Amino acid sequence: MSWSTRELADLAGTTVNTVRHYHRVGLLDQPDRGPNGYKHYEVRHLVCLLRIRRLVELGVPLAEVGDVGSVTDTSADALRAVDAELAAKIDRLQAARTHIAMILRDGAPADTPEGFESVGSRLSVADSSIIHIYRQFYDEDALADVRAMAEADTDAVGAEIDALPGDADEATRQRLADRLAPIIARNLVDYPWLNDPAGRVTRGVDAVQETFLEALVELYNPAQLDVLGRASLMAQSRERDRREEPAAGRDESSGGA
Repeated sequence: MSWSTRELADLAGTTVNTVRHYHRVGLLDQPDRGPNGYKHYEVRHLVCLLRIRRLVELGVPLAEVGDVGSVTDTSADALRAVDAELAAKIDRLQAARTHIAMILRDGAPADTPEGFESVGSRLSVADSSIIHIYRQFYDEDALADVRAMAEADTDAVGAEIDALPGDADEATRQRLADRLAPIIARNLVDYPWLNDPAGRVTRGVDAVQETFLEALVELYNPAQLDVLGRASLMAQSRERDRREEPAAGRDESSGGA
């Protein structure tokens, strides 16, 4: 008994193109041809094709099918490697399902940075972009703090800054900076590493600084950058004054004695 290419493919539950591909990569021998030029596949071809399909179903890459298709130590090692890859893939898929569930639960955009699903709906495109970059440069403890800052930030000033046009007037810029400065100052107190983040980065400090400077310039318009700069300077000034107050108090107490 012999079969045509289509008949062989049907018997094996695959396609003609797949059979042809296995021929091209050398996994399936070419059959003899009849006087009319048509291929005549035999039982050995069917069995070989079924064995290939079985290994592919197990996740064995085509490039390794020839080595795995025999009962040897090499075959066992290859299967163990495939099993490890499948386990890692399952872990990735389970993690993806968990994140999708969180995104759907919180109504966050699909591309919300991992771990920020709870605040994703409140993040502007620029802020979300910055957090994506944060994830590439900061350690998990720093990211947890960034998430806590985002969750605690319920002031509408963020939305106003997001909507600020590039040619906003001086009064508007200063008003928003005045409102933003206390928030930044509070974060500097609650998260001291913000004053010197070098210990929290996972890559070179210079590369981190350069990347963030370029990102800020590209993601925020001139008025927004102006507000952010003013508010940061005001917050840092407040933080310096706060740190100096105890020392000043001690000096006065000493002088009075």
